[in-house]
Amino acid sequence: MEFKSSFNDEVIISLVAFANSEGGCVYVGMEDHGVPMSNFTIGKESIPIWTNEIKNKTTPSIFPDVVVEVVEGIAVVVFSLPEFPIKPIAFKGRYYKRVKNANHQMSLQEISDLHLKTYASSWDYYPSPHYELASIALDKVRRFIASSNEIRENKIQDDPLTVLRKFELLKENGQIANACHLLFSKNEVFDATISIGRFSTETSIKDSLVLQTDLFTEVEETLTFVRKHINKNYIITGDPKREERWEYPLDALREIIVNMIVHRDYQNAGESIVKIFDHKIAFYNPGCLGNGLTIADLTAGTYISYARNKKVADLFREAGIIEKYGSGIQRITQAFLQYGLSAPVFESLPNGFQVTVYAKVPETIAGGVNVGVNVGVNVGVNVGVNELLMLIQENPGINVLEMKAYFKVTQRTVERWVKILKDKGKIEFRGAPKTGGYWGV
Repeated sequence: MEFKSSFNDEVIISLVAFANSEGGCVYVGMEDHGVPMSNFTIGKESIPIWTNEIKNKTTPSIFPDVVVEVVEGIAVVVFSLPEFPIKPIAFKGRYYKRVKNANHQMSLQEISDLHLKTYASSWDYYPSPHYELASIALDKVRRFIASSNEIRENKIQDDPLTVLRKFELLKENGQIANACHLLFSKNEVFDATISIGRFSTETSIKDSLVLQTDLFTEVEETLTFVRKHINKNYIITGDPKREERWEYPLDALREIIVNMIVHRDYQNAGESIVKIFDHKIAFYNPGCLGNGLTIADLTAGTYISYARNKKVADLFREAGIIEKYGSGIQRITQAFLQYGLSAPVFESLPNGFQVTVYAKVPETIAGGVNVGVNVGVNVGVNVGVNELLMLIQENPGINVLEMKAYFKVTQRTVERWVKILKDKGKIEFRGAPKTGGYWGV
């Protein structure tokens, strides 16, 4: 809902933003706080003129419902419309979306993503303008078929070209889809560059690798390089065979790498980057979170997953590399906690997304129940504090009661987390004691 004192271009921008989001209404003749303007009047031809102006300034044209309501004895005009089925809608060539209670101009990437989402498609489904079938390695397609048959009840019996057609990677006119190039190219795939480095300090690199191959191969080679540069200990259990324990849970690292490759924005000219340090690993991907997702949504699991590259995700699932959309973040977090490590830190950066995982600092432990309890408590506190900081950054001005409702914990627990963040100088309280809230510093 939006309130405007008079009809102008801002009214149309708000309607466009609502149409591109979840719908809404604009009250014309009211102040920002919903108080009707005493001097507002509606002329005999005002509504037809305004409606025609909305139609002429939007592409495709929108036709909102219009009613006159009497609020506190004053007649005001209400324009309303639902979410538009074909998006995005433009106002004089510019596209807007609704974020909380404000209109934001959309970037070119957001415009493209919203258009593809409208047609239940994604960029990787469309024909590649640069590559042809001759650039595809059919032996890689055969390996994909073999991987798929290992987990399928009904085995694939078709030849590679037929398989590509059935998965819509080879079009009727002989063109290949973008996903086909990414998954099965016989040549270097510059669009999918991953730079990996082992660092001794933030600026000093000890070893490096640049990958520019098909996405299936990149998963294995990235994990191999990471495994080469992390520690592995042997635990004496009393059995003849020693138990191996890696510095990080390998299954969770693999899940992070798979997510990085599947959800990367391949239209972005940037590279995926993996930095391995003594006690942490950072995984960076070009391409911001899409579909209106926030970090708080990801960590809480309160979101409906959408794949930026649907065809790539489908083929990865068909090959048994991923199980389903949307459950990866929770599995990764739980794997680290069960391993006795702190939860990964997820960050939304200006042009990308980053996941940072931390190794446990080596220590000599004499064993015992108290150690397990202390580790569990410390991990739980760290997770809560980290997630609270992300929640405040995503929702500036949030108060303690709202935090309590979000995390479903006691107010005392939230206040303890808040105190830790305040003592570290990460957050500050602004406003009156009863009506104010917390902001990131």
